[in-house]
Amino acid sequence: MRWAGVVRRTYDMIYNGQETGRYQWSQLMKTEKTHFGTMFEINAQREFQFSGGDKTDFRIAGHEVDAKWSQIDGGWMLPPEVFDELALVATGNDRESCWSLGLIRVTEDVRRIKVNRDQKTQLNRLGRQSIRWLWRNTELRPNVLLTLSESAVEHIFDSIYGTQRTHRLFREAEGYIVHRNAVATVSKQLDAQKRVRSNGGSRGALRSEGYLILSGKYHRDIASGFGLPLLLADEYISVRVVPTDDSTGVLIGGRRWRRAKPGESVTEPAPHLKEKVNSSEGSSDGS
Repeated sequence: MRWAGVVRRTYDMIYNGQETGRYQWSQLMKTEKTHFGTMFEINAQREFQFSGGDKTDFRIAGHEVDAKWSQIDGGWMLPPEVFDELALVATGNDRESCWSLGLIRVTEDVRRIKVNRDQKTQLNRLGRQSIRWLWRNTELRPNVLLTLSESAVEHIFDSIYGTQRTHRLFREAEGYIVHRNAVATVSKQLDAQKRVRSNGGSRGALRSEGYLILSGKYHRDIASGFGLPLLLADEYISVRVVPTDDSTGVLIGGRRWRRAKPGESVTEPAPHLKEKVNSSEGSSDGS
């Protein structure tokens, strides 16, 4: 869903995890939290190519529309230029992996009378009840660093080496979707995705422990065979596997494999995964 992608992209951009190692709202500075709404507006315009409005952010189907984000549901601040115009109000919670987006015309009866020193106001109770929700508490692609336990995340970051942190991420997040931004946040290196590949990365290093690291770009069918979540092209998932004689196992490299049970010992390395060659770089690309 394209709007969900806008929300996900804005969170990841504001965290700037590759440079900062941050991955949650509470780690942001006050000015950055305030800037989120601007980034949401910019990302929406880039995604949908809305034309600019005369008074508001966008013109959509001939209507003036102003984009408003609030991390607190109902907390949108409405400036005078949106009075009597349409407001596209959005909110979300990265920890809860949900977001909402709706429309409301900001007429006098749906907004508060009181304004702040910038002449901004908020929706009143009637206004909040009158929002036409296009998506309400809809699933947001998960941030794996907010899905794992605090102890698991502490363990991941408790290394001075980006490569080791990446290995720990895929061990701890077995069976969870890992977005490429999470890899960049954990590794904190410019060539973050290289840390995933077979040649010196986690895919090769964790094979001896029975881990397959599957890419949504190249290994989606394999992930589906193991009953794992559907992956997008910029996502990974790790799964610990053992060989099996069961015909229902996933066929890889001429042998069948199944997902290892919790606590089950792994006696053989995971199978080698074919990686596509990126001709423009002349290197193996298993991203």
